Amino acid sequence: DEAMNTAAQQRIGIAAWLALALLQIAWHAWLLPPARMPIAVALVFGLLPLAVPLLYWRTPARALLLAGMICLFYFCHGIAEFYAVPGERVIAGIEIVLAVIVILACARMPKRRGKLST
Repeated sequence: DEAMNTAAQQRIGIAAWLALALLQIAWHAWLLPPARMPIAVALVFGLLPLAVPLLYWRTPARALLLAGMICLFYFCHGIAEFYAVPGERVIAGIEIVLAVIVILACARMPKRRGKLST
């Protein structure tokens, strides 16, 4: 039962992580492209941190843990945009929700069981 819950938790976290990446593309390339920098630069800054956990794609729990740590930045970014730019509140709110889902998905991962070495 715990293994099924963990697998479901990982799937939800990975789906939110992917949705956050797609949101960055939609936000910066289509819905509200930046006025002061090229779209490609905005996409690199928006997507590169989200791509780092892919280095651990063979161990989904580690990838999700790293994604959760990186999503702390996206959470802060979403909060700042939500309050600073009224025209981006809906998109920033979605970013906040997705980041929180990823963070919570890795928050209760089961700990390894075994002897502690002294």
